[in-house]
Amino acid sequence: MTLTLVSEMIRIALSAIWANKLRSFLTILGNIVAISSIITLVSLIQGITEEVTDVILTEVGADAFMVDRRGIIRSQEQFERARNNPLITMDDADAIRRFAENVTAVMVQAQRSGEVRYRHRLLEQVSIQGVTEDFTSFSTFNAEEGRLMTPSEVQRRRNVTVLGAETAERLFETLDPIDREVRIQGVPFRVVGVSRPVGSTFGVSQDEYAIIPLGAFRRLFGTRSSLGIRVQPADPNRIDTAIGETTVALRIERRLRPDEEDNFGIFTSETALGLFQQATTGIFSVLVGVVGLAMVVAGIVIMNIMLMAVSERTKEIGLRKALGARRRDIMWQMLSESVVLALAGGIAGTALGAVAAVAIDRFAPVPATVHLWSVLLAITLTGLVGLFFGMYPAARAAALDPIDALGRSD
Repeated sequence: MTLTLVSEMIRIALSAIWANKLRSFLTILGNIVAISSIITLVSLIQGITEEVTDVILTEVGADAFMVDRRGIIRSQEQFERARNNPLITMDDADAIRRFAENVTAVMVQAQRSGEVRYRHRLLEQVSIQGVTEDFTSFSTFNAEEGRLMTPSEVQRRRNVTVLGAETAERLFETLDPIDREVRIQGVPFRVVGVSRPVGSTFGVSQDEYAIIPLGAFRRLFGTRSSLGIRVQPADPNRIDTAIGETTVALRIERRLRPDEEDNFGIFTSETALGLFQQATTGIFSVLVGVVGLAMVVAGIVIMNIMLMAVSERTKEIGLRKALGARRRDIMWQMLSESVVLALAGGIAGTALGAVAAVAIDRFAPVPATVHLWSVLLAITLTGLVGLFFGMYPAARAAALDPIDALGRSD
């Protein structure tokens, strides 16, 4: 089949569609709704996945793991078992340092919401994060302005702080915050650095925080605050070995018998991402089912319209066959009309879905990302639907006898 013949068939198909504009629009409406829905929903899922992934990697680290009181809870039964676990302590961190040979950094951290003030400007519900001296070993901590706290400052519990980008901007506006004094929970702290901005997650800023030495944190909030431990393996490729050694170290420290379960939780960024992916896989499965049903309905509508078109154009088909058109020529012509009709709905639906996704991403707190693969998949899917559901009408048109077709009354 030559390119000229293909272009001629497409031209005829477009002419036939244009001749029945209202009917054609109503026919492709199902495709438009189905495809715009799938583009919008897939964009939302992709955007949320990317944002959640960034948050998890920021909180845990791509090559680190976390130790906390309960770990990741997957069921009510797990929650009941973990609810009475003892708090993480500094002794737990010391045990990991002593017994885990494949570990290079152990950072204890704590977090509470508190007040930060500079002169007359007061910020409430700021995330106050206390860290130990190993925090500089983790890539998620940085200073775009000034510097990070030194290990000596952290060990000596100095009243120094590294502010999040939004905290610094709201407190100081155009002033240089470095070496200025802020009050955290009413206690003076010297600003030594400002972190690189991260942005927001679901409309919640990730840059509104203040990092201080854990010793200073415990002076502000007491020693009963829940602690967490972030652990850096010596070799990221041997993270399982480091986790195993950490587990043994904690069981020794907590004097657990061999038949007793762990009374602490350990998880990596992959663990958290895997749990999130399980949830999105379920959503995707439902989405595929709904969209598949919508595409079948749209395909049946296209098939019925094409059968109607064959009935209306019986004499035209008979005349073309009488003038030498072959069965396959008629079949390809009808298939091209079906595919063009479906693609028109697919392209319109893709454009509508992309516009909706961009609007959601810009004006709503929920992220949405349009990927090229989803656009190509949607358009390809509509083309295949048009091809599949156009086969029967095309076969009926190709099977018409020219004498019977020409002799049929209107």
